[in-house]
Order: sequence, then structure tokens, then C-alpha cells
Amino acid sequence: MILQTTLSLAAAAVFINLWLFVRIVRVRMAERLIHGDGGNALLLQRMRAQSNFIEHTPLFLILVAVIEMTGKGHSWLAIVGSVFMLARVAHGFGMDRTSANPYRAVGMVVTLLSEIGLAVVAVLIALQVM
Repeated sequence: MILQTTLSLAAAAVFINLWLFVRIVRVRMAERLIHGDGGNALLLQRMRAQSNFIEHTPLFLILVAVIEMTGKGHSWLAIVGSVFMLARVAHGFGMDRTSANPYRAVGMVVTLLSEIGLAVVAVLIALQVM
């Protein structure tokens, strides 16, 4: 069984993670920082953006894979996954700002709603309600 949605989203996640990594490296090179954040607020924010991505994405991908394996995913799963990935990009941009902003807020809200939604679907599938 080929999990096309999971494979596509995992590939997207790798590219987003690389983008977040490159943003960190750019600040490190400009500031000549090898370890830690050196007290650089932008570097710390970008490091947290990548860490936050790594904290949320693996469990999301596991849910996508398991739901897809049940055969209950269909095209809605790809849409939810794509929206999740776009939310993670928005969050990354939002983390560059020092004040509250819509990119960070929308990124986090959509991330959490996507995770909660897939978790509920997974439970419903497990209970054979779906």
C-alpha cells in the first residue's frame, strides 16, 4: 500500500524544515555565532520556530499515515495536511516579529485545530463510528 498523502506531506515537511534551518543559518553566519543564540533575539525566535515545527509535525504525520492506512482518508486528508503545512510556514514568518501578529496566531490556531481534528477522526475510526 502506497500512502501517497503521507509521502507528499512528509516530503513537504522536510522542505519546510530545511527552509526553517536555512533561516537560522543565515542569522548565525551574519552574526558569526556557532553555538547557542548569543543573545540575538531574531536567532532565538527562528530557533523556536523550527523547534515548534519539529514538536508538532511528527505526531501530525503519524495521524495522517494511520488514517490513510485505514482507507478513510480520501481527498479531505490531503487538504487538511496541506492547510497544516501552510500554517506551519505562516507560523515561521510570524516568529520573526517581536509583537503579536496574525501569521503566528493563525499558524498556531490552524495547527492546533488540524491536530485536534485528526485526533478526533482517529478515535472515531478506532471506535468504528466512521
